[in-house]
Amino acid sequence: MPVQTDPRSSRDSSGAPFEGLSPVAQPLSVTEDHQWATLAHFGGVAGFLPSFLIHRVFRGRGRFTEQESKEAMNFTLLPTLVVVVGVLLAPVPYIGWFFALAATAAWLLLAVGSLAGGIGVNRGDPHVYRFNTRLYDRLEEKLRERSVNRTGRR
Repeated sequence: MPVQTDPRSSRDSSGAPFEGLSPVAQPLSVTEDHQWATLAHFGGVAGFLPSFLIHRVFRGRGRFTEQESKEAMNFTLLPTLVVVVGVLLAPVPYIGWFFALAATAAWLLLAVGSLAGGIGVNRGDPHVYRFNTRLYDRLEEKLRERSVNRTGRR
């Protein structure tokens, strides 16, 4: 019959006890906070998804990252949608060139704005985009209102 050991007393090959990871996400250090906030802005070159993921993963763990990833997500959401729609409609005969041009212009705005934001945030300064539609904030507010209305009716 095998001998069962207490899992809390497990040891690695050097004889030192293993320390388990906390199931609760730990707060970000100041360096990590600035790093993830910067990556949220630089990720805007690829669209809104990087800033969205960073916001969802690190919210509540680093104030600067939460604030800046949400700012980046608000800025990148609408141009990303314009790029996707433009690319999908570019093959349409006769008017496809217009959609391709619109997608290119939106991506250039997205790329230049994201890089400028990332450079500013990398210095430790909060960045506010001049032409930010705050589309994500509006969608989030509408979803919150619907949720309140649904729970209020029950």
